[in-house]
Amino acid sequence: MSDDPLVEAIPDLPKVVLHDHLDGGLRPQTVLELADAVGHHVPAHDAESLAQWFQQAADSGSLVRYLETFDHTLAVMQTPEALARVAKEAVLDLASDGVVYAEQRWAPEQHLTRGLSLEATVEAVQAGIEAGVAEAAAGGRTIVVGQLVTAMRHADRWQEIAELAVAYRDRGVVGFDIAGPEDGFPPDRHAGIWRYLADNDFPVTIHAGEAAGPASIAQAVHLGQADRIGHGVRIIEDIAFDDETQTATLGRLAHWVRDHQIPLEVAPVSNLQTSATAAKTIAEHPITRLKELDFAVTLNTDNRLMSRTSMSHEMRLLVQHAGWTIDDLADVTIAAAWGTFQHHDARRALVEDVIVPGFQKIEGALL
Repeated sequence: MSDDPLVEAIPDLPKVVLHDHLDGGLRPQTVLELADAVGHHVPAHDAESLAQWFQQAADSGSLVRYLETFDHTLAVMQTPEALARVAKEAVLDLASDGVVYAEQRWAPEQHLTRGLSLEATVEAVQAGIEAGVAEAAAGGRTIVVGQLVTAMRHADRWQEIAELAVAYRDRGVVGFDIAGPEDGFPPDRHAGIWRYLADNDFPVTIHAGEAAGPASIAQAVHLGQADRIGHGVRIIEDIAFDDETQTATLGRLAHWVRDHQIPLEVAPVSNLQTSATAAKTIAEHPITRLKELDFAVTLNTDNRLMSRTSMSHEMRLLVQHAGWTIDDLADVTIAAAWGTFQHHDARRALVEDVIVPGFQKIEGALL
């Protein structure tokens, strides 16, 4: 508990999460139960111990080591029933945290070891999402959730997965992503895919600026024509700061990203775990400086299980350690709402009918 009224009010704020991995947000108890059902060995035998193991294993400072924790979650997400359950629980967990709009990203190609087709995985996840949305509504919480279908950078199935995403665009899928090892697997590995997606008017977000620097971001926005950047925190490397004069000089790429207001899907807790930046604390994390410089910063969880986080937790940390105010939290939430892969009218309604009134209500109660 905190004696800061804003910190106490954070769970009630409306939230938008654009970067949340389905296979990184399982409930520990669900991992245990699904693992037992398929005979998969996990490194702990009760939910609390397993939660601690995931956090500690992910807290290594290495993105490669961080990604290894997914071996256990992926192993238990290989049947329609498991995929639907995980998707449903993710929706319910997000809704209970005050999330009103979410995009769940995941890679269908990683869920085929027990014979599922790519199409069957997408349909199972969508069934779970719809069940979660309905149950949340029955409990008095409204949430909208879309799928972001992801291709794994190193698996070279990009075109196939992009076609899958486009095929399901009117059946729950709202965008395309590439994820996995960033360094060494740039967007130009399969350059033609970005033309295909653009020709189909299909939204794109690309993991960039996490394990690789500005050159990776440049490919994402110029070749990949990314509408958003997954993480993107290493754009800070294209900005020169003069602490004596308190000025910042942006490089050409940083200007491009800011001028075009390309949303950065920043996940502070995850970034500290993977050493995505030189920062060692939330106070030092570049999210605050980037926001102050008017980049289109959004706040995200990345992997709620591995980082043992939530949107409320990320917000609390920024308030307590980086001096954020309710206006700062509103700014990143509104930026996220305008950056959703919905049509313009839906974005406007989310901002004007949900986000702004929700923040005004809490702000009024704090006065």
